[in-house]
Amino acid sequence: MGLKIIVLAKQVPDTRNVGKDAMKEDGTVNRAALPAIFNPEDLNALEQALRLKDAYPDATITVLTMGPGRAAEIIREALFRGADNGFLLTDRAFAGADTLATSYAISMAIRKIKDYDLIICGRQAIDGDTAQVGPQVAEKLGLSQITYAEEILQIVKGQITVKRRLERGVETVEGKLPLVITVNGSAPDCRPRNAKLVQKYKHAKTVTERQEADTDYIELFDLRPYLNLQEWGVADVNADVRLCGLQGSPTKVKKIENVVFQAKESKTLEATDADIEELMRELIANHTIG
Repeated sequence: MGLKIIVLAKQVPDTRNVGKDAMKEDGTVNRAALPAIFNPEDLNALEQALRLKDAYPDATITVLTMGPGRAAEIIREALFRGADNGFLLTDRAFAGADTLATSYAISMAIRKIKDYDLIICGRQAIDGDTAQVGPQVAEKLGLSQITYAEEILQIVKGQITVKRRLERGVETVEGKLPLVITVNGSAPDCRPRNAKLVQKYKHAKTVTERQEADTDYIELFDLRPYLNLQEWGVADVNADVRLCGLQGSPTKVKKIENVVFQAKESKTLEATDADIEELMRELIANHTIG
């Protein structure tokens, strides 16, 4: 079964370290001021793809990410864990994209890739928490979608069975390939790096990274084509620049305000029913709960 899987992944700012310089004046994220990490739920999605590859060894996993040049690190990280190849969408025209412009650019890249059976991504990214890009990509490609997936159970004769984790329970659904699946953070964590794969792909770079590198590995890249990470811009995916980046984003940030929570007072409680009941009454009275 030559299953072809595309995993959508994003390099995101670590929102656990948000400070006063986290946002620019134009309302976009100041990514230079925050550490960059692999979006957590995209790692859950990658693990689901890797499990399918375990079940169907002739399956291939292609990672697609959009971002600045440093986002190539996401592709390498996926290769270290078992992915087969990857594409980096990077262009100044992509900068400042909201979910609509992002999903447009990604859908155009997927159209260029052409050959796929399944597109998997995390439910949402921690730098936006919108959960919109996956469904929007499905809509733009005219594909069915299964959201809130927790586990891909099986694929039989082009029919996929997926367990979904919803707010009030679990359900099992089926869909016909090709389709888009978004994966919850409650799905199994992604496996760690594989030492052999780290050795194999540690020199994998985009053409821009190779040009900026201090060490000349031209001969190595000629001998090992799998080390050449493909880099695409707006023109490469035949995208309309008017629909990309800040220009193609109808979402506008009107105001950014830093909110710092500070404890004005503290209260010490004894481990007694009376103290707990008193606390509950107080929380209900000031509408903290209830």
